Amino acid sequence: MLLDNDDTIAAVASPHGKAARGIVRVSGPHTVTLCQELFSPDHATVTLDTSTARRYTGSWPIGNNPRSGSSPPANLPVDLHLWPNTASYTGQPSAEIHTVGSEPVLQQLLAELLDHKTTLVRAARRGEFTLRAFLAGRIDLVQAEAVLGVIEAEDSAGLTIALRQLAGGLSEPLTQLRQQLVLLLADLEAGLDFADEDIQFVSRPQRQQRLKQLIHSLTSIQHQSRTRMTSPSQNQVVIAGLPNAGKSTLLNSLTQNESAITSPKAGTTRDVVTANVTLDGLDVQLLDTAGWEPTAAHTAAHTAAHTAAQPTASINQLARQQRLEQLQHAQLVLWCLSTPPADTPPSTHLLNDRRARLEVQAQGTPMFVLFCRSDLATTADHNELLDDAELAVSSTTGDGMSQLRDALVNRLSVDPTGPSSVVGSTAARTSQALERTESRLVAAAEVEDELLVAVEIREALDQLGSVMGTVYTEDILDQVFSKFCIGK
Repeated sequence: MLLDNDDTIAAVASPHGKAARGIVRVSGPHTVTLCQELFSPDHATVTLDTSTARRYTGSWPIGNNPRSGSSPPANLPVDLHLWPNTASYTGQPSAEIHTVGSEPVLQQLLAELLDHKTTLVRAARRGEFTLRAFLAGRIDLVQAEAVLGVIEAEDSAGLTIALRQLAGGLSEPLTQLRQQLVLLLADLEAGLDFADEDIQFVSRPQRQQRLKQLIHSLTSIQHQSRTRMTSPSQNQVVIAGLPNAGKSTLLNSLTQNESAITSPKAGTTRDVVTANVTLDGLDVQLLDTAGWEPTAAHTAAHTAAHTAAQPTASINQLARQQRLEQLQHAQLVLWCLSTPPADTPPSTHLLNDRRARLEVQAQGTPMFVLFCRSDLATTADHNELLDDAELAVSSTTGDGMSQLRDALVNRLSVDPTGPSSVVGSTAARTSQALERTESRLVAAAEVEDELLVAVEIREALDQLGSVMGTVYTEDILDQVFSKFCIGK
């Protein structure tokens, strides 16, 4: 893919088929010379401005080259868009010749450009115009993939995803993450340079805190990528909460169907129950999961009880692993907060719930906290629990269910951390590099020696570089740009 950028290249840039307008694109050092020799402005007094980009109307000769076809010579009406300097998409002198959208005409115009006697022009390869934009620093690698996403978008949702990525929706958080890593590495290496003088540029607690924040940011970016790869067309919502929080009843109420078995006994749901529902035209897949048992909330009594019942402990462990896997693919967690059981004080119940929520939030999936079974709450419980909830509902009476459906549609439609942030091809290419970046940051947070921390951060920066294209190989470029069509 690393072709000679000093070549002048040309290709038809518009889609195949009949159209009102077609485009032939040219880029390279001889672009201006070509235009000066072949383009005739409508007014004889007009000359091509070689200092700034402009649009011109005029004609382009076609049919003068015997090898390009048998058509008689003619002056083809065209609009010429000329970028005579490096302020173009490719970072080189570039031109677009806009004319009638007749494929034979466009192919003949291109053939004559490639056969031009005084200026050497070759046919552009797949994605070569965008490759030149990347190599010139006009866009980064994830934005280059977004260009392909715009071209291949099959609906408005796919187009929105690609345009957000092209506008920097993924590049900006990755750039900020990289800058923060560079600053942390600079502080560490400055401390190593002055180790003999007992000058500390960043303390260990400060370093740990900064790494923790960076890992959290990276987790959010990874969630976007995983979501885009695994669920590009359907919104997945995981219904989660402590045991017996009313999750299954809520699922049945949202779908208006008895999809899940309900029982007043905690732990009835062990497997994931799925149901599809359409909310205001939005297809949503609901996943009812087993009750969440926060590991940090287990008391010594609980631990002893589980030790005496190993099969139950194993089932709980498998259920927890299953819940974590579901969170990786979800766009939203609908967390059910409910009234405490009769044998649990409200304060203890709320503490256990908050601990469980923290564990879920650590996975990076956006959360909507819902107070379920509001019809069963006493006034005291109601007030305390409502402080943590965004909305109170009752699946039994129907109170708040209409507002919940509206809230789900709003969250899934506009959530910036949801699936509409990453083009699928970007997600597939970058998943392993992002995972390796995270593993390096986790390793950096676990070691105490500052020299080893600096080594891990450098490795993390290299992995991020491969995502954005600051570090690249011909294999990476070939993987990205070979998917393009010619002319893009």
